[in-house]
Amino acid sequence: MTTPTTGYNVQVEFNVPATMRDGTVLNANVFRPSGDGPFPVLLTRLPYGKDFPLGNAVLNAYQAARLGYIVIVQDTRGRFTSAGEWHPFINERADGYDAVEWAAQVPGSNGHVGMYGASYFGFTQWAAAREQPPHLKTLIPFVTWADAQDGMYMRGGAVELGLTRHWSLLNSMDTALRRARGTGDPRQIGGALMRIAGDLDAMPAHGYAELPVKGYSMRRGDDALNDFDMGLDRRNDAEYLDLASVAPGYDALANTPAFHAGGWYDIFLAGTLRNYMELQRRQRAPQKLLIGPWTHGSQDERIGAVDFGFASTAAFINLQIDFQSLQLRWFDHFLKGVPNGIEQEPPVQIFVMGINQWRMENEWPLARAVPTPWYLHSDGQANSSSGDGTLSPTMPAGETSDQYTYDPAHPVPTLGGALLVHPRFPAGPQDQRTIEARTDMLVYTSEPLAAPVEVTGPITVTLFAASDAPDTDFVARLVDVYPDGFAQNLTDGIIRARMRDGVANESLITPGQVYEYTIDLWATSNVFLPGHRIRLDVTSSNFPRWDRNLNTDAPYAEGAEGVAARQTILHDAAHPSHVVLPIVPA
Repeated sequence: MTTPTTGYNVQVEFNVPATMRDGTVLNANVFRPSGDGPFPVLLTRLPYGKDFPLGNAVLNAYQAARLGYIVIVQDTRGRFTSAGEWHPFINERADGYDAVEWAAQVPGSNGHVGMYGASYFGFTQWAAAREQPPHLKTLIPFVTWADAQDGMYMRGGAVELGLTRHWSLLNSMDTALRRARGTGDPRQIGGALMRIAGDLDAMPAHGYAELPVKGYSMRRGDDALNDFDMGLDRRNDAEYLDLASVAPGYDALANTPAFHAGGWYDIFLAGTLRNYMELQRRQRAPQKLLIGPWTHGSQDERIGAVDFGFASTAAFINLQIDFQSLQLRWFDHFLKGVPNGIEQEPPVQIFVMGINQWRMENEWPLARAVPTPWYLHSDGQANSSSGDGTLSPTMPAGETSDQYTYDPAHPVPTLGGALLVHPRFPAGPQDQRTIEARTDMLVYTSEPLAAPVEVTGPITVTLFAASDAPDTDFVARLVDVYPDGFAQNLTDGIIRARMRDGVANESLITPGQVYEYTIDLWATSNVFLPGHRIRLDVTSSNFPRWDRNLNTDAPYAEGAEGVAARQTILHDAAHPSHVVLPIVPA
């Protein structure tokens, strides 16, 4: 098959039915080259509406069809034009298998199917691939999770409130409207729309703060919202977590070539990295990794408050290629057999912030990066950026601990980061100085650097801490402080005290007792330039991204009243609280 120099003309068929094994009919739009073929097939399956712009955002179906692919964009079960009931994750493995095998047999197909998509419709690729449909040849999952308990429903034992409550509301709109339309009563249709729109509008000021966290959907009397509560109720349900996660299927997935793509400020960064590392480690099929300075929803040059330069964009990566063309290079090789050399290139491409440059690497994490502890220091007054907290590679000796009061009635507000929440809270790098001025924030800052320091790889924080409450949270954030004071957040994390030994090993703490907490800040790549300073912020909230810990012994997510907690962070010879920085030698 030879692609015409000017590309194929394209025919589009709407609402093409595919019957699943249980008889449910899912509809798709099919973009078909007008040539003789046969052609490979690109399939994406999403719950956000095949006829809306998002269905064409990750890869332009029309342009891909012009280049010799049949492109299928399918509504998942129970969404928009497809029949059935919508239950996130539950049916994606079986439906994914059936959809791939159906796609391989559409008229004009050569039987080779690749899948693509972002976020949930990145997950639908993994779900299908776990069932190992024989005609599925490769995947390109973009900004997609690995473990539902690490960045999707939960993080460090805390609820990903900002994501889950808002996402459930957005998704409930189609479900509620489908049911209301069935009545034929325009008043019910309009009422369903207005009710959900009102809740969405109220989310920043009131919806996120509503307590208890659990039961949000039931209090609205609408079972279309039950997805949020389902994730909390089934947090220890192995069968459900298996359906909602990628990680349990690595052995089944390892034979499928995959191109993993994500962003340093994406809420599913950890999943993108873990999926790549686990499958690459098995060495059974080619894997590729691309990480830009991007958020979940933006791959432009300006991300948050920082302009990373035009070459950082997905539209012109390293001034060489756009993300769509890069995906098609991958598909050309694995679906058309084109010897374009993509499999010979280094498998990892990352954007290094600070110097704002793309770089090819042979592995992730970088073998040459040296895990280096930087320790917390103070004379007991590290409260706020005006305090005496410092950060250095020197081990502490006899030092006074730091204390602050965390009041869930006045939590530290979310200010940037790897977010997917209501648009009132912008994602990405933001100037942290306003929240670092709070006395319930401990701030540890290095001296200005005399030479550049590159930090590329996984970041962890070890805190020796006590609380006068039976449960609480600790939050840590790595920050790049510019000479003019601008404080750029790089990555952060949280640990819920009762989940310190894992979600399945929940236990309250003893007030006043010192515990060692490990906080996973996931990863970053940043060069701290000369004159910049390395900073670690420590506090107990980041709301509404994560739900507020009420500092009580109430059952998980069921508390309705909170109390203030007195927190103590120790940093002495016996309790060397620190952050581990993967420093890349110059």
